Amino acid sequence: MKPVFHALLLMFVLLAAFGSAGAQDAPVVAVITPYLAQPGTQFVVEGFQAAAEPRGWTVNVIDTAGDVPAVISRIEDVVTQGVDAIVINVDPAQVEAGLQVAADASIPVFGMDAGTHPLLVTNVTSNGYAMAAETATYVVDRIGGVGGVVMFVFDPFPPVQKRGIIADTIFANNPDITIIDRITPDVTDGGIADSRARMEAVLAANPDPGSIAAVWAAWDQPALGALQAIEAAGREGEGIVIVGIDANPQALDAIAAGGNFEASVAQDFAGIGATTADQVEVILGGGEVLQSVIYVPTTLVTAANVDQFLMPSP
Repeated sequence: MKPVFHALLLMFVLLAAFGSAGAQDAPVVAVITPYLAQPGTQFVVEGFQAAAEPRGWTVNVIDTAGDVPAVISRIEDVVTQGVDAIVINVDPAQVEAGLQVAADASIPVFGMDAGTHPLLVTNVTSNGYAMAAETATYVVDRIGGVGGVVMFVFDPFPPVQKRGIIADTIFANNPDITIIDRITPDVTDGGIADSRARMEAVLAANPDPGSIAAVWAAWDQPALGALQAIEAAGREGEGIVIVGIDANPQALDAIAAGGNFEASVAQDFAGIGATTADQVEVILGGGEVLQSVIYVPTTLVTAANVDQFLMPSP
């Protein structure tokens, strides 16, 4: 009996040892962003977490709640903790000091819908230039190249900043289009509330029907805020065309309703997260990533195809 007991005991000890070693070997990845209040960021992070789970990784998500400089401190913290990899969703140029700390510690850093930087392994994102071109061109075509346009932009964040640049260029190429205002909303709470307030001011300053032909937003939250302001002012019947980018659930519902919000671009957020996880796996496995930017495909969403993107009712 004793030999059997000793054998079982030895087996238990060995299994415990191997289990402990396996737990210790499981990679730890820190995901750091100041923009978790934004639906798009939430979906990208969730996509990364979903891809990391079957790989057995531990993913620590850190939100600095709109505080970009705090990202540097959080990078320094996770470097001290000895994480295996870091994923950021922020302008890398604004957190370069943190990236250098990670580089000095030989910890790879990846951009996930961030921007390019020499200290990043790669940046996985959607093609902001192409998305902006699609939505800005949609506006130009819908209003016949004539009228006043309100723009909502956010230049501090590279993936959004490049959208504004392309829209600027397309609108400037149409001499009968006037930019009424180029607004950078407060995004602390996600951006809808301040965008609504800013749009209310624009509506008050331009009270005549037809004085505002369209609203172009670099992402959906300002577009939704503008829609709320237009509807609250009773001016939805003027045919003001609204477009956004991201195709978040609220935007999809608004497009499906057939009102002023006419178009958005569906980013594959889960795909961005999963593709980022793929690159992390390559580097942790001793491989090499050659592309400084990896683009994940997108789709223009209008009333014609919105049903393909709507979540089924429970």
